[in-house]
Amino acid sequence: MNVQPYLFFDGKCEEALEFYKSAIGAKVDMLMRFSEAPEKPPEGTMPTASENKIMHAAFKVGDTQIMASDGHCAGKPSFQGFGLTLNAANDAEAATLFDAVGKGGQVQQPLTRTFFASSFGMVTDRFGVMWMVIAE
Repeated sequence: MNVQPYLFFDGKCEEALEFYKSAIGAKVDMLMRFSEAPEKPPEGTMPTASENKIMHAAFKVGDTQIMASDGHCAGKPSFQGFGLTLNAANDAEAATLFDAVGKGGQVQQPLTRTFFASSFGMVTDRFGVMWMVIAE
């Protein structure tokens, strides 16, 4: 069994994918737009002019595959009750990842030494996804 996160960016998926590619080296494995779907969604279920939005994407951060979509393209993504963790090889990499993924976002807990890690911090990125960065 495998559990994969699926993030719904509500219209900002392409922007998020580009950000993750430059910030943390994400690699997009698959991307399909609504206009490329073999079957169109039922009339009235999608906002007008959403045909170029992303219906489904799969990207990797390191060895982890994450799936993503624009969902209903309403422009109000909401990520609550979870976070994604970036495991860094050392403190220097933790600082680099923390700064990169946090650019334009909001620090929840500054990157610092804790009883369980030489570096640990939490930051919400500019799309509302919370990231925990840790160097054990």
